[in-house]
Amino acid sequence: MFKGFREFILRGNVIDLAVAVVIGAAFGAVVTAFVGDILTPFIAAIVGKPDFSAFSCHLHGSEIKYGLFLNSLISFLLIAGAVYFTMVAPMNAWKQRQARGQTPPDPTTKTCPACLESIAIGARKCKFCGEPQPS
Repeated sequence: MFKGFREFILRGNVIDLAVAVVIGAAFGAVVTAFVGDILTPFIAAIVGKPDFSAFSCHLHGSEIKYGLFLNSLISFLLIAGAVYFTMVAPMNAWKQRQARGQTPPDPTTKTCPACLESIAIGARKCKFCGEPQPS
């Protein structure tokens, strides 16, 4: 029983997943601090309202706190923007640079000049029209 558990824990993907969760939690804390301590006060300085939680309206004796929703929405958009511009956009640019450095694979087919069908690159005669192929 313990041998199976040990094998399960020591598999590469379980350890990779555990590392990803820990790093993800740490990165989440960094992004939350960045948004809460830098971006939100900066926007508050521009707009003039640091907190919308006091915004509410009353409807038939119920209090609708739409300011809390606005705070959550703004926080979500700021976090999504911070993640996109610090992680996604640089990774996409890096992947494009990596892809530009690779040579495309050699073609495996060519087009028959007589019938315009796709045939194997080494074919001496077209299998569709029988036309001899240039070497």
